[in-house]
Amino acid sequence: MNFEILFVLCALIGMIAALIWDKMRPGMVLFSVVVLFLCAGIISPKEMLEGFSNKGMITVALLFLVSEGVRQSGALTQIINKVLPQGKTTVFKAQLRMLPSIAFISAFLNNTPVVVIFAPIIKRWAKSVQLPATKFLIPLSFVTILGGICTLIGTSTNLVVHGMMMDAGYRGLSMFELSLIGVPVTVAGILYLFLVSKRLLPDEREKDEVMEDETDIAENLHPVEVVLGPRFPGINKRLSEFDFRRHYGVEVKEIKRNGRNLTKNMDRVVLNEGDTLVVMADDSFVAAWGESSVFLMIANGKDAASQSNHKKRTFVLILLALMIIGATIGELPWTQERFPNIKMDMFFFAAVTTVVMAWANIFPARKYTKYISWDILITIACAFGISKAMVNSGLADMIANFIIEMSHSHGPYVLLAILYIITNLITELITNNAAAALAFPLALSISNQLGVDPMPFFIVICIAASAGFSTPIGYQTNLIVQGIGNYKFTDFVRVGLPLNILVFLISVFLIPHIWPFEVN
Repeated sequence: MNFEILFVLCALIGMIAALIWDKMRPGMVLFSVVVLFLCAGIISPKEMLEGFSNKGMITVALLFLVSEGVRQSGALTQIINKVLPQGKTTVFKAQLRMLPSIAFISAFLNNTPVVVIFAPIIKRWAKSVQLPATKFLIPLSFVTILGGICTLIGTSTNLVVHGMMMDAGYRGLSMFELSLIGVPVTVAGILYLFLVSKRLLPDEREKDEVMEDETDIAENLHPVEVVLGPRFPGINKRLSEFDFRRHYGVEVKEIKRNGRNLTKNMDRVVLNEGDTLVVMADDSFVAAWGESSVFLMIANGKDAASQSNHKKRTFVLILLALMIIGATIGELPWTQERFPNIKMDMFFFAAVTTVVMAWANIFPARKYTKYISWDILITIACAFGISKAMVNSGLADMIANFIIEMSHSHGPYVLLAILYIITNLITELITNNAAAALAFPLALSISNQLGVDPMPFFIVICIAASAGFSTPIGYQTNLIVQGIGNYKFTDFVRVGLPLNILVFLISVFLIPHIWPFEVN
């Protein structure tokens, strides 16, 4: 083990510890590590900056704006209101209508806005039909994750792997290539949720004391639920140290965390990302902070009045359909032959759709920067540098050799399973994009040393890095529904861990049959 390998290994261990410690946003943690590699001469300035110009990363940024345009059009609110059954129903019948529809939507839109819009609507609907919302909110998060693995644009992880593949000289992923494994996994996951939701998911534990008791509420105030986001300035501070009234003009009445409703001695509570707070606020609070990245979600107990009209919603859905169809057709040989000077891929159509939405005022063009999650983009960009450092130092080859020696007599099938487990564990502990960054060079080294096509290993990274079901911190949508559904950590483990195992078994079995281990 030479100095470079030891340096990179220590830096990666420190990076994982810093991400688990959660004192700094993932983007800055990864950027700090990349700068360390630059200072040590392990990567060049050009290699450090390659991720910031990567087409996959920029496509993610454009898709944030496309998702925002769809969100602001009110199309998602209209869709979920039509999908939810009205009148007397059962958990199974309601999920039968909801889950496949939500999985389909999340295959083409960013998962977070789908959950942010649907979660409060589903919670209000469940109360109106006298069903526990807790039977629907974890399944909502899980099916958005499952739907996201079905297409190239379903989640940023797929685009990260796609970008790394092209940087390494491979063709990348087509729009629906992941559907070959994503659809079977999603169907199996939905069937699993049908079977276990009623039995394994809890009934509602406690009524919201503030939400239920409206007798002492002033006429202009009403209870509002907010989920604290990463940019909330009071993270890691006690409630007594952060003046909500001065900052936001609201008063905190309740804190929800890990299935508990905290109403006593709240001043001593240290605020964490993902905490759900019930605050007393007027309508101006929702108007001022509803689109802010300070809060992951704001639910005021009312249906959001969409300012868009039917024509605008229809126009947005047509744009979205044209983007998806165009990117699919653009990959065909016939199209490439007819338009040799234009690369009509997902980046091309996402860019065109974004510009059309901006000029059509689908989203406020003057505020476009606030709709992009810059931390995710920086995380993705730095992931390329970290991957390059693992290759340049020889660490990727060393770990690949170790894994191969561990299972030397079992061949690539066992190595595929080991790579899945490693990637998935990193996802559950830190973040999906960082997991993809760490796993990609391992996949490349393993396949090179075995002398086989690396595609099965690349595909398994896409699935494993997204399958964050077992913990609320494994995926941001889990964090959102944990608070609004008042779930405990153990609820995710009880329902999510068997789903993780199911996805693992299906993936490891099917992927080698769809993408065989062909000898290079």
